Amino acid sequence: MQLAARANQLSPSVTLAISTKAKAMKAEGIDVCDFSAGEPDFDTPAHIREAAKDALDRGKTRYGPAAGEPKLRQAIAAKLQKDNALSYQPENIIVTNGGKQSLFNLILALIESDDEVIIPAPYWLSYPEMVKLAGGNPIIISTEASNGYKLTAEQLRQSITPKTKLLILNTPSNPTGAVYSPDEIRAIAEVIVERDILVVSDEIYEKILYDGAEHLSIGAVSPEAFARTFISNGFAKSYAMTGWRVGYLAGAVEAIQAATRLQGHSTSNVCTFAQYGAIAALEGSQEPVQTMLAAFTERRSVLLEGARAISGLSCSVPDGAFYLFIDVSKTGLGSLDFCKSLLDAESVAAVPGVAFGDDRCIRLSYATDMTSIQKGIERLERFVASC
Repeated sequence: MQLAARANQLSPSVTLAISTKAKAMKAEGIDVCDFSAGEPDFDTPAHIREAAKDALDRGKTRYGPAAGEPKLRQAIAAKLQKDNALSYQPENIIVTNGGKQSLFNLILALIESDDEVIIPAPYWLSYPEMVKLAGGNPIIISTEASNGYKLTAEQLRQSITPKTKLLILNTPSNPTGAVYSPDEIRAIAEVIVERDILVVSDEIYEKILYDGAEHLSIGAVSPEAFARTFISNGFAKSYAMTGWRVGYLAGAVEAIQAATRLQGHSTSNVCTFAQYGAIAALEGSQEPVQTMLAAFTERRSVLLEGARAISGLSCSVPDGAFYLFIDVSKTGLGSLDFCKSLLDAESVAAVPGVAFGDDRCIRLSYATDMTSIQKGIERLERFVASC
């Protein structure tokens, strides 16, 4: 069968291979310490589940507007104003099937052949693939642990060419947990305005912050930055709603209308009753968010202390999200070989950094129970000692 070139150019998911093997081992009764999950290990808060059940009982099971339920778009606009100082109206917002579709819709709506999209590395693994599918060129800019794995304003300025159209900014970051400070965001915004390019800010982890870290949305820096900014966000991480598949994109009306047309010909509306759960997430109690954050804070402390005590490993302190990005290069193994061998030898599942654009490192998620974290540290130490 002759496949389209776009299908053949996509990189296979390394993370899926590790995850599939870990699940198969668990099914065989093997005690696997799984640090590969990119989702909270908590149930969706009860009031959100109840709102979706109530919507079902009220018959909210039919097709809805492709851009999302009006009440949810209004609630998102209110949230963006209250939490992020971003003055969007409902017509500036589209509700999508997860945060991933919000980015995919935007990139398809904006990017054409040979357009360049700047992506700081380490990056979430789907960013470059989306750009390639749209016919654009992902321009990968490496960052270093010494700078907290953050793109500097000067790096951005030097990377912009006449073909540059978009910067993808992710703060807090997957996989590193890096959070750009307000001053760093202001410096990047200045370059965005100066060079007249667009930016999409992926803020899916915005509520998961530690040690007083502050999240500033780049669009709030100035009216000029706001005009060039798109916001991608969703409910998966902060509200433990990964399987609900509800995200959103906010930005200029013309782009949102284009994204809505694309969505109308692909997935149409997001699951109707799930959107009523999302309304409850925004308008109801935020206490469950704080409860999850407290658990993540404790787990982060234990995993970070344990990883940093292992000779041969090094790790930056994550200020957000729920990941450690650990440099394993002193073991002499590339990240994929390290993760495969770690799973085989010690039944510990980790994600190779090569999937995120940095083969020196592995990603460990602490969105798992404390027992697994403590056992996993012991096994990781034993494995590194054997390398």
